[in-house]
Amino acid sequence: MAGGNAIRGTRVGAGPMGESERGESAPRRRVSYWCANGHESKPSFALDAEEPESWDCPRCGLPGGRDEQAPPAAPRNEPYKTHLAYVKERRSDEDGEAILAEALEKLRARREL
Repeated sequence: MAGGNAIRGTRVGAGPMGESERGESAPRRRVSYWCANGHESKPSFALDAEEPESWDCPRCGLPGGRDEQAPPAAPRNEPYKTHLAYVKERRSDEDGEAILAEALEKLRARREL
């Protein structure tokens, strides 16, 4: 058997799949959300579903709100910090020098044994 494709001649989604085989879809409503860039997105929700307060904009990724005049502000992106930056937030230069001196003393004491 050349190729080894067991479902030759068909494709995904092929066939008579209509509402009669899938069942009827739930009644829906469309809700508008606006982001800070003025983009409107209209996701649909089932009538009995609770709609969220915010929805991420599919165009720019910013959060969108229900009020067109006052959309939510863009989240503040924190810059990437290195491990050293976090250590410097917690310790002063004097603390660092004291810790280094203590570690060097311990290392020298181990070498003398």
